[in-house]
Amino acid sequence: MHLKFISAALLLAAIVIFTSCNSVDTRVSKASNNNTPANANNPDDAKRITTTELATLMKEGKVYLIDVRLQDAYDLGHIPGSRLIPAGEILNHVNEFPKDKMIVTYCS
Repeated sequence: MHLKFISAALLLAAIVIFTSCNSVDTRVSKASNNNTPANANNPDDAKRITTTELATLMKEGKVYLIDVRLQDAYDLGHIPGSRLIPAGEILNHVNEFPKDKMIVTYCS
């Protein structure tokens, strides 16, 4: 039973990561046009945060930041303090994520 729960959670995490990379820009631009929060009505229910919120969380040590792009893109530039885990490998590293921090992924 425990294995089924972990498998379902990992599958959900992978879906959120893969869909969030393509939907962030669209959600933000719609939000800026009608004053709706960027994370309102997301079909994947993934919370979106602003760069200001991210900076605050990073200063407070409350975030585990993951760059889900490939090595070449990461080498060209990344947010300092982020960890490279390409999206296709996320499920192999889930047990390494801290339980006491917000997990934030980004891809651009």
